[in-house]
This record gives sequence, C-alpha cells and structure tokens, in this order.
Amino acid sequence: MRKLTEKKIVLASHNAGKLREIGALLAPFGIEVVSAGDLGLDEPEETENTFAGNARIKAHYAAKETGLPALSDDSGLMVDALNGAPGVYTADWAETPSGRDFPMAMKKVNDKLEALGDDVDRSATFNATLCIAWPDGHDEIFAGQVHGELTWPMRGDRGFGFDPVFIPNGETETFGEMDPARKSAMSHRTVAFQLLKDNAFE
Repeated sequence: MRKLTEKKIVLASHNAGKLREIGALLAPFGIEVVSAGDLGLDEPEETENTFAGNARIKAHYAAKETGLPALSDDSGLMVDALNGAPGVYTADWAETPSGRDFPMAMKKVNDKLEALGDDVDRSATFNATLCIAWPDGHDEIFAGQVHGELTWPMRGDRGFGFDPVFIPNGETETFGEMDPARKSAMSHRTVAFQLLKDNAFE
C-alpha cells in the first residue's frame, strides 16, 4: 500500500462542511488541505453506482488537474426500508434549481417511510468512502460506516446533510444535535479516516 508522504493535498470537494471535517482530521499530521472549490476546479460528473466508483472519479480528476495527491469522499445515507436509497444519490435527492436543499431531502425520505406504515423499520447507515489518488494514476480506497436509525422531525442545527434526522445506535441525540467533537469521534468519515491513517500515513 502506498504511503502519503506529501504535505499538501487537494480535497476533491466543493463542500465546506467536508473541508472543515477533513481539514481538522489531517491537521495533526502537518498536511495542508486545499479544496477543489478554492482552486476553481469543476465538479466531474459522477457516473458510477457505487461510493468507491464515484470517489475515484473525483479524486483522479483533481489529482490530474493539480498535479497533487487528491483526497475525495463519497458518502451517503442508506435506508434499509428504501432498499438502500438514497445511497450514492443522497446529494441528488437534495438538488434544486437554486442549490441543494437538505431539509427538503430529509422530508422526502421521511414521507417515503411514512407511506410504508407506522411500524416501518427506520434503520439506516451512513457510509463514507475515501479515495486518495496520485497524479500518476495510483489510488487507495478506505470505507467506513456508522449504523443508526432515522427520526422525525429534524433535530439540531449542527452538522450538515442528513445529520438532523440520524441517531447513531446507542445514542439519544441526532448528529445534528451532537457536539461536533463527539460526532466526529464516531462518524462514518472518521471510521474511514482511521483506516486511511493506519494504512496510508508513515
């Protein structure tokens, strides 16, 4: 497995929330993180039907365009009763002509669950797949998950995405209510990052 020895990488994302989380995770290693958005890179079309496939598209594009190693994160919410939806299309469920509307997307998920009956299984899993890609075309993949259940109505204004409706197993607060440090300690992205840290850092 290739080790990450460079001290500057591109985060292949335009998501400010992801930049904050991943920047904080990498800071102790002395690695500077600059986002694709800050560099004015386009967002490549995500044409794969897996988290790993889309993570690779984003990381390889950013690495090729910048000549730096690039780290991408493809993440999403998989709801058991909806056959794994929205899954890799999680962000698409929030798309509107004027940008992403996650409260709308959360309501869409809840409406679909309520249509299945009062006793519907609300189990869900947050998935995060990290890909590090180098300009020479090599990449490494690391995947993490956190299991929980969905609640309604939304609770909390911390976090981003579907955080206000997701309660991790064994907890009483949603990710949207939770102290950011506590959420970070158990999040799907942190699980994936721990695998990356254990295998890709010297």
